[in-house]
Amino acid sequence: MARRELTTALRADDPRLAPCPQLALARATLEDYRSPDPDQLAFRAQILAFLDAHPLDAHRRTCLPGHLTASALVVDARFERALLTHHRKLGRWLQLGGHCDGDANLAGAALREAREESGIEDLAVLPRPIDLDVHAIPARPGEPKHLHLDTRFLVIAPEGAVERAGEESHRLGWFTPREARELEIDASLRRLFDVVFAS
Repeated sequence: MARRELTTALRADDPRLAPCPQLALARATLEDYRSPDPDQLAFRAQILAFLDAHPLDAHRRTCLPGHLTASALVVDARFERALLTHHRKLGRWLQLGGHCDGDANLAGAALREAREESGIEDLAVLPRPIDLDVHAIPARPGEPKHLHLDTRFLVIAPEGAVERAGEESHRLGWFTPREARELEIDASLRRLFDVVFAS
């Protein structure tokens, strides 16, 4: 990832990150996403088709076939490590993120989730997605099997940031790309590390 892109990062008080209920904003964000990877373009097409099929509630948990999610790879100020959560329910290391809960401002939702899950207030998000992923969530009591249609963003932590795990995490940890691969992370998270740290 080119470092010059970091100058476009937005903080939580930026009006461009304000919550928005209209799915047209999510659609515009996804339509603007470009990637040379055919798998990424297939994910984009799948998510846009899902928006067509669920034009009123694709960003709400009440959309039972699936719903939009937004996540963030949080990197430290020196661009050396990323913050991961050891998820309490899933028992594995993941990037931070979660449900949009009616907010179609995907970058804003990703930043909100990153702040809530990391306990770090002064984060900044790049407004353009860096990765897309669609994955199935197994059925649980009161919740059928469904899709998470995830749009992923790069979030930058301030110098000296101190993380604080929330209720959804066993713990949080900072990892270099090499350390992350030793955690046996899944393919989509390995891809995120490659996108961010490859250059």
